[in-house]
Amino acid sequence: MPQPIAKVYIHAIFSTKNRDPVLAESWRDELFRVLSGTLNILGCHCLIVGGVADHIHILFQLDDSVAITGAIEKIKWTSSEWINQTRGLRLPFYWQNGYAAFSISQSDVESVREYIRGQSDYHAIQSFQDELREFFKRHEIKWDEANVWD
Repeated sequence: MPQPIAKVYIHAIFSTKNRDPVLAESWRDELFRVLSGTLNILGCHCLIVGGVADHIHILFQLDDSVAITGAIEKIKWTSSEWINQTRGLRLPFYWQNGYAAFSISQSDVESVREYIRGQSDYHAIQSFQDELREFFKRHEIKWDEANVWD
């Protein structure tokens, strides 16, 4: 094939450093636009960004010239800079070091989009840690509790 042809959907999840609940509802939508805009600049089509005070979910289509790690590093760096320059938090803002990323089939895009839209309701009854453990189990990923939370 003379050109790359790919359509890869990624559901990425990452939290604030130590899961500190600092993503204020009053400016969270602006943050979501920063994350989405950064992905779009990279050529990755962002379908939805959502989350709560201590973590983010993003569903995007990965551009065939961009590595997952590079895309997530760029959106974390850009959004950290934006938060630190515009939000006036008491302490410098940081995201956790790592992230979780799961491939999503075309047939699951709408259900993942709805899941991300419902984050506030979902986290009224379940913690971020329990949510991520469920994702690991569902995707058959082995993890070490000592190395997941920072």
